[in-house]
Amino acid sequence: MTVVHGACSVFLVAQISSALTAAESERGQMALIFGVTALGVMLTYVVAAILFERLGQRAHAELRGLVARRVLAADYRHLESIGAARIQSALAEHCSRVAEFFESFPVILMNAVIVAGCLIYMALLSWQVFLLAVVVVGLGSVGYHFAHLRAIRHLSVAAEEQDRLFAYFRSLTDGAKELRLNREKQTAFYDDVLAKSIETVRRERTFGMSVFVASGGWAQFLLYAFIGLVLFALVGNVPDRALIMTGYALVFVYMVGPLEALLLNIPRANLAQVSAARIDEIIREMSSSETRAEGSSPPALHSISLKGVMHRYYHEQSDDLFTLGPIDLEFRPGEITFLVGGNGSGKTTLAKLLVGLYPPEEGKIVFNGTTVDDMNRDHYRQLFSTIFSDFHLFDRLLETSSARLNSEGNRLLEKLHLHNKVKVQNGAFTTLALSQGQRKRLALVVAYLEDRPFFMFDEWAADQDPLFKEVFYREILPELRAMGKAVLVISHDDRYFHLADQLVRMESGCLTFNSRERVKDSTASAPRKESKPAKDSPTVPAPIVFNSAV
Repeated sequence: MTVVHGACSVFLVAQISSALTAAESERGQMALIFGVTALGVMLTYVVAAILFERLGQRAHAELRGLVARRVLAADYRHLESIGAARIQSALAEHCSRVAEFFESFPVILMNAVIVAGCLIYMALLSWQVFLLAVVVVGLGSVGYHFAHLRAIRHLSVAAEEQDRLFAYFRSLTDGAKELRLNREKQTAFYDDVLAKSIETVRRERTFGMSVFVASGGWAQFLLYAFIGLVLFALVGNVPDRALIMTGYALVFVYMVGPLEALLLNIPRANLAQVSAARIDEIIREMSSSETRAEGSSPPALHSISLKGVMHRYYHEQSDDLFTLGPIDLEFRPGEITFLVGGNGSGKTTLAKLLVGLYPPEEGKIVFNGTTVDDMNRDHYRQLFSTIFSDFHLFDRLLETSSARLNSEGNRLLEKLHLHNKVKVQNGAFTTLALSQGQRKRLALVVAYLEDRPFFMFDEWAADQDPLFKEVFYREILPELRAMGKAVLVISHDDRYFHLADQLVRMESGCLTFNSRERVKDSTASAPRKESKPAKDSPTVPAPIVFNSAV
């Protein structure tokens, strides 16, 4: 439809040119043809614009869906290396740029057809003058090409800086408290970081677009120069001189508008090209070698064993590669395991290895007698309900649509003293505007409702007052044990360590203490007849002495 519109527009100009020198007897028929052509120009423009608008919106939606699906399928370690800011930039800025291309494409195509049609019409009028027109257009194209290469470099720099700028925008809200409490930090953040990044994007984009505008001005100058040559120098006393001069002048004046629109919209296509390259780069980094698990129900849990598991990563404190392992551990249903150790000892990394977010670089994880690998790791991950220290809360319960969610969720909220702050209605929370401690309690409600075989809590009690620590350690954890759940708790609360069935300590990425192993050793060396422990005595051998760091 766009090509038809362009052809009709050129035909309309040709009719205007012919009508200026036509005889009176021909004007009636020409008027009818002119009216039909004008109607065709209008209808084809409307239909083409609507179709391209639909195409642009569909492309925008499908691009966002593509990026979102790749994020969901990517390995977690790849997402960590890419960073949230680049992904947000791809979903917001770059997808929009590519979608805008479909709005500018009909303008580019339509005006390209008009310019090409005008050149063909000029060739019909005089092929000698047409050859000169081709030379002029060629000179303009060569200049535009070199300007295009220069502009693209600056637009690419602006696109890279845009990714960093999204991270700074996030810091405006995430670091709002810190910025308001420290005026020097606030000023330095704006002047030295945010403002400089904004200025870099502005400067590079302005320069790149200015190059395009300057090249468009050069093309316009060549057009007007050619019109002057046609009018005053090239066309002499030849037959149909008036028709040729009128036709050329009219066509060239008419071409100025389409050519200007063409030159101004091509940069939008180049911006879309840069954005598409950024999206493609991000998507290629989000690779995954795992097979997606089918089915929604979690598998049954009989045992999980870590055998010689090792993992290496960059460690900020030592400014060097940190080696975790080798780790040998076993988890069973109905047991509570406490994982303790100093900051930076590798506890959270071990938890990510255990739940399948990181694949081990050496060793293996054995689940119910089967080694976990790329083929079944996604299936294995469905075992776990987790609350990491950097957890995220969704505003609704996405796991299930069971009718018991509202009543069970509100019962747990009351148990955790959240019923006056938030409720569960139709599978969604009424608010998430809570303190950090309250948000952790709400995350505990979500984990409870997931009802997975294995629960993992990373410093859950760190932000809780003593009342809720008592509830967590003396009510929630025993209740999970009674339900047959396996539980891993990363904790520093040494006053509750005796409640664990297995106590594991880490230092510098290695296990230095495992209460279950101590029990095995003492059982092997002790006499067969032993006095029975008191009814409420801890299952962990006593006394256990930890250093002050723990």
